[in-house]
Amino acid sequence: MPTFRALECLVAVADHGSVTLAAQQLHSSQPAVSHQLATLEREVRTPLVHRLPRGVVLTPAGRAAVVHARAALSAAESSVRAARSTVEGAGGSVRVACAQSLTIGLAAPVIREWHRRRAEVEVGLREVVVMDDAVGMLERGEADVALVPAPAPASLVVTDLAEEEVVLTAATDHPLARRAAARLEDLDGAVLVHFAPENSLCGWLDQALAGAGARPVVAVRTAVTATAPQLAAAGLGVAATPVSAVGDGFPGIVRSFSPRWTRSLVAVSLTEPDPLVARFVADLRRRGLRVPKSVRTQLTGDQDT
Repeated sequence: MPTFRALECLVAVADHGSVTLAAQQLHSSQPAVSHQLATLEREVRTPLVHRLPRGVVLTPAGRAAVVHARAALSAAESSVRAARSTVEGAGGSVRVACAQSLTIGLAAPVIREWHRRRAEVEVGLREVVVMDDAVGMLERGEADVALVPAPAPASLVVTDLAEEEVVLTAATDHPLARRAAARLEDLDGAVLVHFAPENSLCGWLDQALAGAGARPVVAVRTAVTATAPQLAAAGLGVAATPVSAVGDGFPGIVRSFSPRWTRSLVAVSLTEPDPLVARFVADLRRRGLRVPKSVRTQLTGDQDT
C-alpha cells in the first residue's frame, strides 16, 4: 500500500516536472523525494517517471497513477476537514438512542434546535423501551449516546441531565381526582393500567408497589409508555408513569405522589463523548425536561381535597 508521502511526491513531481522543485515544494530533500518515487515504482513494478537531463516526465503508468494519487490526497484532505468540522459543530452526525417516554419532552426540543441552528449536523434518533437495548446499540456502534433513566451500568460514562417526577394519572371522575396528591398506598386494590414486561417500567413499578405494600388489580398492560396515561384517562384504571409520558392537552387528571416521587435522567456513552456529542449532551442538560403547561398547572395548582 503506497504511503501518503509517496503519493504527495508523485503529484509534486508531475506538477513541476522536476524532483528538485518537488522537493522544495514539499520542504524535503531531493534524495528523499527520489527514494519515495523509487519505493512507489517497486510497489507497482514499473517505472512511473522518465528521468531526463532537464527534469522528469511521467510514463503512461505514471500518468494513470497520478490521477488516482490526486483523488486520494483530496479524499484525505476532505476527511481532515470533515473531522475538524465535526469538532467545531459545523458538520458530522450524532446518533441518539432515547428511552421511548423521553423523546418528546427531552430529546425533541434539542433536535429541533439543532436542525435550525446546526443544519450541517445530522441527528439520528432511535427509540428504546429497555436499558439493555440502549446499551446494545452503544456496544454495536449504532448509537453515540443514549438518553435513559438512572441507574445506568457502572461501565458506562454517565452525565446527569434532569430530574423527572413520577405522577399518577386517571379519568377526571376517578375518586383520586378529588385529592391534591396520591400515595402509593392508595393503589392497594386499585384498578391499574400497567406496563408490559418488555417495557422496563414494568419491573420498576412492581418494585415500588411492593415496597409500599400495594397490590393493585391489573386491568390492561401496554408496552408503549405514553399509552398508559391515555388508557387511564379513558377510565380503564389509574396509571403511575413518568411525567414525560403525559402529553399536552391530556384529557385526564395528573397528580403528584406524596412524598414526591422522582427519578434521574442521564446521558450514557461507552467512552467520554467527542466534542460534538458532548455539545449535544450539554444542550440537553441546559434545556432540561419539558413538561407541558397544562400538566404543570395540574401539578402545581390548588386542588380540592
